[in-house]
Amino acid sequence: MKGPSMRNYFGTDGIRGLANTPPMTVEMALQLGKAIAATFGQNNKAPKVLIGKDPRRSGYMFESALAAGVNAMGGDVLFTGPLPTPAIAYLTTTMRCDAGIMISASHNPYHDNGIKIFGRDGYKLPDTTEAEIERYLDDPSILGAQTQPRHVGRSRRIDDAAGRYIAFLKMLFPRDLSLEGLKIVLDCANGAAYKIAPTVLWELGAEVIATGVEPNGYNINDGVGALYPKHCACMVLEHGADLGMSLDGDADRIIFVDENGQIIDGDQIMALTALELKHSGRLSNNTVVGTVMSNLGLKKALTRAGIDFIATQVGDRYVVEEMRQGGHVFGGEQSGHLIFLQHSTTGDGLIAALEVLAAKQRHRKALSSLVEVMQRFPQVLRSIPVRDKPDLATVAPVAAAIAHAEALLGENGRVLVRYSGTEGKCRVMLEGPDRGMIEDLTEAICAQIVTCIGA
Repeated sequence: MKGPSMRNYFGTDGIRGLANTPPMTVEMALQLGKAIAATFGQNNKAPKVLIGKDPRRSGYMFESALAAGVNAMGGDVLFTGPLPTPAIAYLTTTMRCDAGIMISASHNPYHDNGIKIFGRDGYKLPDTTEAEIERYLDDPSILGAQTQPRHVGRSRRIDDAAGRYIAFLKMLFPRDLSLEGLKIVLDCANGAAYKIAPTVLWELGAEVIATGVEPNGYNINDGVGALYPKHCACMVLEHGADLGMSLDGDADRIIFVDENGQIIDGDQIMALTALELKHSGRLSNNTVVGTVMSNLGLKKALTRAGIDFIATQVGDRYVVEEMRQGGHVFGGEQSGHLIFLQHSTTGDGLIAALEVLAAKQRHRKALSSLVEVMQRFPQVLRSIPVRDKPDLATVAPVAAAIAHAEALLGENGRVLVRYSGTEGKCRVMLEGPDRGMIEDLTEAICAQIVTCIGA
């Protein structure tokens, strides 16, 4: 069986690519639907599969193809229509489905699409299960016969799916607090949360200035959302709002903007939220899980508060794996993936929003004041195309440049040089107290990479 690094379909977050181009074709989706039905059917019982999507145009054809594949193997399908990725994870468990499917390419443009799969426990699939599904995709003959006409599965739409998730989110907000008096700019990226997110905040009492809530199938993430927080920042200043929030296309991550129009990333929100969880007795094991890309300022802020920090490789799935293995409840990434395992099995931008808003209302402080618990270290990131990926320790000029930077920065900085897992590139990231110094050191390392292994 192929290992994860040799897979033809699944990447670090499901299957993704240009719509109507391999692997993201209708033919693949049809076979994938059959494979999911075969994988999750138990004891000759046809599986029940939940399918949601974001509003991009190609979602319609993938939704239909996946459902046809599940039905052909005798499985039943429940359609939710456009919903955030974490909503699909939640509903998969609460509706007792055998699997959940989210059709989305997250923060990518409309012409891309992707397929994420959740198990009956609401978590993304482990490598072993993805490998089993890939076997079915590589060799459809091992699926066995399709079901007899009498037993073909059925598909139907769940009309109250959005309402179920809205009710769940509102229950997470402290009953002794409300959002009355708050003016919030909310950017939904013309994505999956365009109806749910404004409704939740409005029903909790906020004045909501919504943008990115008119999806047309093509404008998802187009100059709006978490990848373009300056749009939200400008609106905060224009409307004199108390803060702004930008979701990405499938609403599993969020970036904040304070009342001064300053962008607040995931690391800063993690520092703020970790301290809130600790003070309220909700931070199990007194530990936060981040990644190797987390800003050094986050670790220092947590250390000052007596909180332990664990770093995983980049990717929210690795953060979740570490959290589950260690029994930790809070983790996330600089990109705004924030995971609260006591409430959700995956990153959820709206749960993160409610946690931050509760802290703001509880302390009656501006967001700019709340995030002062963390001082960001200047960070420089470069990506260098490479022709191959040798062990960097064996490339003497590169190794020497890295060692020189590490020696100069010492404990007050950080050097991280790694290859991309999905592209032919080498990532170079440096942090330190002086931006000019780390920019010079970064350029020196990049120059050696270009000379020795550059594409």
